[in-house]
Amino acid sequence: MNRTLVILAHPNLETSRVNRRWREELLRHPEQIELHDLYARYPDGRIDVRREQEQLERYDRVILQFPLYWYSYPPLLKKWFDDVFAYGWAYGSTGGKLKGKVLGTAISIGDKRLNYLPEGGVAYTVDEILAPFKASLRHVGAIELPYFALFGASFQASDEEVEQSAKAYVRHVLGEAL
Repeated sequence: MNRTLVILAHPNLETSRVNRRWREELLRHPEQIELHDLYARYPDGRIDVRREQEQLERYDRVILQFPLYWYSYPPLLKKWFDDVFAYGWAYGSTGGKLKGKVLGTAISIGDKRLNYLPEGGVAYTVDEILAPFKASLRHVGAIELPYFALFGASFQASDEEVEQSAKAYVRHVLGEAL
């Protein structure tokens, strides 16, 4: 059985109800899921690029877990992309190390789903907000998974919804039908 790598990027996990609960549920499956917390590993923001690249090379399936942060990634995850997805490794004539790998996102979204419709308050869908991520995956030849999300993570989602999302998230990470 292939294991899945989950790269967790939350700037303050202790204050996060959703990402913290998702993390707890993932840790219950160590034989199938490896959890890699970027903020815990790199509190100074200095990323060991070669280590990260070697880790990515060992997995065929990778999930990036993060809170939607001003309609984008948290800063350390953006830096991770900039540093790790390097020319000559991720792409270019001597690159291609991510070609054919399956990558996806798991996002906690503070606002309501209704606001992420074209007529909603944000006026952009989550797919539109994830366009830079999707373009990056295409550029390096990776295969994109549909995103997994919990809306209302800031305060609207009930404890029961958070709990249900944690169980559904593990199934998503493992590639099981929801």
